[in-house]
Order: sequence, then C-alpha cells, then structure tokens
Amino acid sequence: MNEKLRVLVSVDLDGAKAQVKTQGHVTVQSIQGLYDVMKRADSLVPGLALELDMTLAEVEPQAMEELRGCARSHHLPLQVDPLQRDYRFSILAPKIAAPVVALPVPAPVLAAA
Repeated sequence: MNEKLRVLVSVDLDGAKAQVKTQGHVTVQSIQGLYDVMKRADSLVPGLALELDMTLAEVEPQAMEELRGCARSHHLPLQVDPLQRDYRFSILAPKIAAPVVALPVPAPVLAAA
C-alpha cells in the first residue's frame, strides 16, 4: 500500500457534520497530521460531529488504538489540543483481511506389501 497519507474532508455545515476520509498508511507518526486535520475541521463549527473514515487506509494497530482512545475520551492528545476541547467523532474502521490459515497437508499413505 502507498505510504503517503491522503485526507479528504467533506463538510455539511447545515447538518453540523464532517467526514474525514483517509487513505494510505496511518502510523503513530503520521496520525499527528490527521489530528491536525480533525482539529481544523472542528474549528469550522464547534461541536461538529466528525466521522473518521478509515475504510481505505492501512492503519497500524497502535495508531488505531490511539484513535479509539481519543474517541472514547472525546479529546485529542494534549500536545495536539492543549485546551482539551470536547470532540465528537466516530471511526469507520479499515477492512481487515482474514488471516491466511495454512491447512494441514495429509501425510502420504503407504501401502502395505
């Protein structure tokens, strides 16, 4: 997958919601840029409902856990938002491919002579 992070923000001011669609590889380092985009989108209308669409992104497990923690606490990390404003956002998680399971190979049957 492409390492470059791409973000598209769609805002519905009448409905007071925004969708942040993310593609590419989300790491614990690149997630900081995503937080900045979320903060900027929320600044358009305080209390804006944000939907973080990660369905087309490859997200490192640690980055996804960090995002889920922010969604549960309704706050972005302190270094991103020192004022700790309340954020309402949901996460559309990336599709995870089923793990490849190796099936056992039967042992060859030897015929008795």
